[in-house]
This record gives sequence, C-alpha cells and structure tokens, in this order.
Amino acid sequence: MIENLSAQALKWAAAAVAADAEVVAAKRLRGGTSSLVHALWIRAGNAEREYVLRLFNNAEWLREEPDAARHEAWCLETASALTGVKAPKLVAFDEAGDGCGMPAVLMTRLEGEVVLAPREMERWLDGLARALAALHAAEAGGGARWTHARYADAAKMDASAWSRVPDAWTQAARIALAPPPAYEPRFIHRDFHAANVLWSGGEVSGIVDWPNGCIGAPGLDVGHCRADLAQLHGPAAADAFLDAYRRHAGEAFAYHPYWDFVSLIDIAYWEPDVFGGWTELGAQGLTKALIVERLDDYVRGLLARTSARRA
Repeated sequence: MIENLSAQALKWAAAAVAADAEVVAAKRLRGGTSSLVHALWIRAGNAEREYVLRLFNNAEWLREEPDAARHEAWCLETASALTGVKAPKLVAFDEAGDGCGMPAVLMTRLEGEVVLAPREMERWLDGLARALAALHAAEAGGGARWTHARYADAAKMDASAWSRVPDAWTQAARIALAPPPAYEPRFIHRDFHAANVLWSGGEVSGIVDWPNGCIGAPGLDVGHCRADLAQLHGPAAADAFLDAYRRHAGEAFAYHPYWDFVSLIDIAYWEPDVFGGWTELGAQGLTKALIVERLDDYVRGLLARTSARRA
C-alpha cells in the first residue's frame, strides 16, 4: 500500500498506463472534500510520468449518481477536445469499481498549483475570467450528455437560523424560482471556482475537478464562481470577476443576475461555513462569521442591482 492506496488500486492504475508499468510513488492531494484524489508517479519502460487518480468513496454521492466515474470521464474527454481549454486528459475509468476496488478515474496531471491569495488581485481575477470564457466559447461535442440540475430546492430556502437579513434570502429564492431567461446551452464546469484552477508562471495552467460538468447555462459557472469569490475575498472581488468575464466573453455572454441567484441558493441553502478545501489549500483568516457577513452583503447587493435593472 502506498499513501493509503490499496494494492488493487495501484495495480489497476499501472495496467491502465501500460502492461509493464508500475506505480513508484503516490501522494494524497489536498483540497477535495467529496472523493479521494492522489497524485501517482507511474513508470513504464524508461519513462516516468505523473497522473491523478480519483476514487469515488462517497456512498451518498454514488447512490445518487452511480455512474459518477463515467460522468467525469465524459467531461474530461469533452473538455480536452475543446480549443483553448486546458484540462487533464482521460487515461481510464472504472465505473463500478470492479478493477480498482471502487469507482475511479485516472487522468494526466497538469502542472501548476492552486492560488487562493493572489499578490495581484486584478490579474488573478482576469486569469480566472479568461479561462472560463474560453470554456464557454467552445461548442461541446456529441455523445452522452449530462444536463444541469439544481442542488437545492429554492422553495425551501430558510436563512433565519444564521443570516442577519433572512428576508433578503427569501426574496433571492423567489427570484431563483422564476422561469429562467433565454440562454444558449454550453458545456459548463458546474463547479468552477478558484480552488479548481491551477496556475504556473503567473498564468492559468489548467482547470481541474470535472465530475460535475454538464450542459447548461454559462451564467451558472459565472454565478458559482462569483458566490465563491464573495466568500473568499468579498463582494467587490465577485463584481470585478464579472467585469473581467464580460470583457473576455464579449457579445457571446449577456449577463443576467438570475444565474447569480440560482448559484447562490445552491451554495447557501445549507448554513454557510468555511469550506474545508480552502483551509487545506492554505486559505487563512476565514471564519464562519465572516463568510456569513460577506454572503449577506452579497445577496443584498444582488437584490439592489436587480431592482435598479427593473427600474
């Protein structure tokens, strides 16, 4: 066993690379909270390369989506085929876990590291926005498709136990329950945020963590990232990201705050707290109280913007 990986998992991963391959080292990658992710160093012949192995060990997730490994495999193949999108390449997947011991996906490893506290905020936000706009600009290929589904029922939204402005959240949920505005479906990441973007040499080197990708509204990715940024760095960072995304997406993206409300309810439906992945990746200074304060300020700002839009 290497770094808590079973002999069965190691054998499966090596065989997926080459008949004579062997795993020479493995390391648990931090930041993920819903699956086990390891970096593997696999030697085949005289060459040694790095890979990433995801093991789907979350029983609840697998009950809801037993084809989770196949889903991510499709996302990786779709993303890798898109011009201008930097994503890991699929090596193999084990949908039922018959070979690996549990459902698994083996992929190539991209260079770079996650940056959550940038030295140059404007440049960092611009890089995130440019990478996302490039994803949305590409037409997704054919084959099996997963489509967007909401995580939470906005009709049951109740922030009275934790928010200073629960009525604002009720109003936000009401907006999210309205029919969606017109949009052109695109392949979206579905969980695009700073902890899923790698950087190298001051530039984005790739987008990772693809098990939730699907066909949906581009605004969902924008809204999800904005809600994440509002928690990490405050509402101003979320707004600056939107401005940058608009510049890079151009006329192809017509901003509509509806997607902000849908994304926000999906995040804040459960009582907010500091995301464990952020702390594992080195984020400092975040507290539950600060997260709640920033989300309250963010939802009030969205409502004010929506009121001004309607005026």
